Amino acid sequence: MSTQVQSPLQELLQTAALPDRTASSARTFLATPPIPVGTGPVGLAFIPNGNLYVANSGSGNVSTIDTTTDTVIGAPIPTGTSPVWLTVAPNGNAYVPNNISNNVTVIDTATSTVIATIPLSGGPAAATAIPSGNVYVSRFGANSVQEIDTTTNTTVGAAIPTGSGPVGIAVAPNGKAYVANRFASNVTVIDTATSAVVTTIPVGSQPNFVAIAPNGNAYVANITSDNVSVIDTTTDLVIATIPVGSQPWGIAVGPNGDAYTANRGSNDVTVIDTVTNTVVGTPIPVGTQPVALVVAVNGKIYVSNFASADVSVIQLPPKLTSITPTQGPTTGGTVVTITGENLTGASVTIGGNPATGVSVNAAGTQITATTPPGAAGPATVTVITTSGGASLVNGFTYVLPVHATTLTATPALAKLFPPHVYFPFLTATLTDQVTGLPVAGQPITFTAGSHVLGTALTDAQGVARVNETLTLTLILLNGGYDVSFAGATTPSATLSPSSDHAEVIEP
Repeated sequence: MSTQVQSPLQELLQTAALPDRTASSARTFLATPPIPVGTGPVGLAFIPNGNLYVANSGSGNVSTIDTTTDTVIGAPIPTGTSPVWLTVAPNGNAYVPNNISNNVTVIDTATSTVIATIPLSGGPAAATAIPSGNVYVSRFGANSVQEIDTTTNTTVGAAIPTGSGPVGIAVAPNGKAYVANRFASNVTVIDTATSAVVTTIPVGSQPNFVAIAPNGNAYVANITSDNVSVIDTTTDLVIATIPVGSQPWGIAVGPNGDAYTANRGSNDVTVIDTVTNTVVGTPIPVGTQPVALVVAVNGKIYVSNFASADVSVIQLPPKLTSITPTQGPTTGGTVVTITGENLTGASVTIGGNPATGVSVNAAGTQITATTPPGAAGPATVTVITTSGGASLVNGFTYVLPVHATTLTATPALAKLFPPHVYFPFLTATLTDQVTGLPVAGQPITFTAGSHVLGTALTDAQGVARVNETLTLTLILLNGGYDVSFAGATTPSATLSPSSDHAEVIEP
């Protein structure tokens, strides 16, 4: 009777029977369609120019995805047999562990060419950069981690022992590396400065991958216990266990601090708030058998789907936090800055009218836009992306533009001795300085010293009149008269106050 022996890759990628299902009640925030890549995509890593490398275990190569267009570009880059979880070192080179051919392919990401192949026995599984700039590679069949010198592209030092079946590795801000040992159901902690094992932490069943949150905690995806263990990297104790989807293989943390698990058994992604260590919202369906994921700086999530040979792109719904400035004229033209999350590809309306000049920063956290014209009063700011919308209710207030005015009084035409009026009216003309047009229907007050001579409304030519004959004595005693406009609000503008003084002259 013969016994079939599995290869390291078959052990690495095996799991319980996988139902082909998706979460029917979940909201979908996916690019349509997913991005086809090679056969059996596994590891994902961003390269310095922002594009994404995908290790295709079945086709023995790496695909490049342009993350601006979310399309595959260039020819596949050849690797060894069965490339799995790769990483990009600080020097810009990608290190691709090849699980079956027992070596590591080194790719110059600037030229997408192979520059070295490093022999490494024991079924290399996953790679990650450490603070020195070198790379750690887990050896799934040899129960150890090997350091690679990224300057010489050679192995350095002795293998570091781990538990049984090491896969994912992540390095915390304190410099300690956390290695998920699938068959031992624990995590080995390594001091990367000395390459010495610090401790071993029991976690869930069959841990596969690790990610570090902004708060420094390590999040471990446990395949067969369907949960995530949270490790405090200061004390190296498990402080929480979070139920997620079926058979979480991959885990990553986004720039907003949320963690995401690729659930191979339920074909979806779970979102975890790392502040509260609770699941947020409903699972997000992806392709068939998702095994790894990464989060771009703009918040988009890329998920490798092992069985459907593609990469799903998740654009989470936008979130808005503020807009500045919060008010501007009804004529529009105010440049505003809107802040939030997941804003990539957004359009903007203010008060239901489309804004112009919309620009989103690379991180998808800030929008610059120019307000359209709008009615005076509060207006709701709405941002729409391919995955949904978000609003700041009454977030922007339209105010009427302020127009300066000019008030011009005509001299009082009179003879002092004996008193005699040559023209029966005092007149003043009100003009809008912005439009250059006369302003009708506004009250103008005529005074001589402390005495009010009268108030009159401007006519269609912007002229207001009061009788000079009845007030001549007061005008003469005060050496002329004054006119004033207190300001007013019209349907189109706020008119500023203005005034003038007129002398008495004899024709």
